[in-house]
Amino acid sequence: MHWGEKMNSLSLKEFQDQVSDLLLRHRSVLDVLSKFTQSNAAVQRSVAKAITECGCIQVHAGKQHYSTEMTINDAKKLLETHMAGELCENCVEVVASEIGKNLFYTASLCNLLGVDLQKVLEDESKRCTTLGFFNMS
Repeated sequence: MHWGEKMNSLSLKEFQDQVSDLLLRHRSVLDVLSKFTQSNAAVQRSVAKAITECGCIQVHAGKQHYSTEMTINDAKKLLETHMAGELCENCVEVVASEIGKNLFYTASLCNLLGVDLQKVLEDESKRCTTLGFFNMS
């Protein structure tokens, strides 16, 4: 098995353990919180650069026209992402890298706080299944 195959089957638990082994410099919860915030900003900045510098994606935003009478299928058809285009290969690489760093600090924070990232994912999935369309309203 080569590295790529191992990475495809990496569990959240294994990733969380790996992060725990690697995290030496930022062991303080304050350091991890600030790096987590910084990595969130870097994700946002990489998407903004894809829009403003590369131009592979564009934002065309306006008011979302939603009503409580809509069915879920109607909402999926009518509600917009406000985005046009697709990330180019270079921007995908940059955005994915920044999201990876964000996941690293998410796992770091989970480790420091004794939170099981796999359980967080499972619980959130259950919440999504239970609440469905109204989950993030």
